[in-house]
Amino acid sequence: MILRATIAAAALSVPLALAPGAPASAFCGFYVGKADSSLFNEASQVILARDGRRTTLSMLNDYKGALTEFALVVPVPVVLRREQVKVIEKKTFERLDSYSAPRLAEYFDEDPCAPRPPMVAMAPSSSRDMAGGAPRRGEKALGVTVEDSFSVGEYDIVILSATESDGLETWLTQNGYRIPAGAAPALRPYILQGMKFFVAKVNLKEQAKTGGQFLRPIQFTFESEKFMLPMRLGMINAQGPQDMIVYVLSKTGRVESTNYRTVKLPANMDLPTCLRDPGRFKDFYKAMFDRRARDEGFRAVFTEYVWDMAWCDPCAADPLSRDELLAAGVTWLGEGPAGQTGGQGRVRPTPMPPGAAPVTLTRLHVRYTRESFPEDLALQETGDRQNFQTRYVLRHPWSGPTGATAQCPAAVEYGRALRARQEREVQTLSNLTGWNIDEVRRRQREAPAATPRR
Repeated sequence: MILRATIAAAALSVPLALAPGAPASAFCGFYVGKADSSLFNEASQVILARDGRRTTLSMLNDYKGALTEFALVVPVPVVLRREQVKVIEKKTFERLDSYSAPRLAEYFDEDPCAPRPPMVAMAPSSSRDMAGGAPRRGEKALGVTVEDSFSVGEYDIVILSATESDGLETWLTQNGYRIPAGAAPALRPYILQGMKFFVAKVNLKEQAKTGGQFLRPIQFTFESEKFMLPMRLGMINAQGPQDMIVYVLSKTGRVESTNYRTVKLPANMDLPTCLRDPGRFKDFYKAMFDRRARDEGFRAVFTEYVWDMAWCDPCAADPLSRDELLAAGVTWLGEGPAGQTGGQGRVRPTPMPPGAAPVTLTRLHVRYTRESFPEDLALQETGDRQNFQTRYVLRHPWSGPTGATAQCPAAVEYGRALRARQEREVQTLSNLTGWNIDEVRRRQREAPAATPRR
């Protein structure tokens, strides 16, 4: 009964961080500050581009505080050199977020009495679904080695190795950083693994040259068998459950965790049309995610999106261009455009240029606590290329008569089926969110009739 579709994709942008009272998010490393500055990191987003042993990690933070107090410490598997580090533009994250965000599609039922057009054979599904006073001790006595130091953009960077966590903590303190309480125990596991430490702080003169109010994301590339995201250090100054969005760009297919349960969120469900207002859709998604995270005890990694980057359907935003993918760390593309631009709705698959390899985007959403995530996030690529998206559907009813004044028997039958369908939609929404079902019914009764968006 629902054939003619007008698709309106309503994208969420980091949905849970926008809501009042949303929890602060941790980062891959931790922020350290001088004196009594209050450091806070939230709404963290990470891009990982993985090709064999090669990983490009980009980090976006929403740091709020004086730039003189900013510093970042991230464990890395190898010593990074100047040429392996750069800054990128925030828009790379914004594009990935828009493209992969949970979305809402809406359809309008057709007149049940209208003649049906002949069915058109569809292409096989395979073609469609295709992050003072004490004397100073020397670096050697502390077990700390400065492997390299350089500046990139507005950041002054030091690469450290260490043999003692207490020594590393002391070194950071002696060099003007105030380490959050409990830093040494959190640093120890990385030292035992032989990892290095990427330490960055802001060069104020260079920052002034950018003319921006915000710090640009940092990106670095390295080769290692380890495919993981260090999260534990970020929990030192975390307050309550944390959220992290991880965009993983892969050559082979979907990416999943190897040490935590990876779960796909409920998707492709019909919901009451009272969610048409973008604000209510965000409320729904937040409530649904809250409930799922609690049900999993904050121990799960949620998949929000898996898709071939050459196309989308429906599109919350156009696929990233070849240049945008390169900026995100995708280095295995050949010459020519990857993906295409155009109006939102549906972008059909674009043939890859000669020598190019496909790019699959996996969007993972993690909500965790110190207790629920005792280890860093370990990842693996899979060969699974089946598309998945957190997509929800509103089906607006036909507005014509369906009772005694119906113009055809099909309209009467449509009316009976419609009432059953709308009750199922109400129950689905209540079950997903925990919202009171009578309140959902009331909202649905009061929802205004909708017309297709232009």
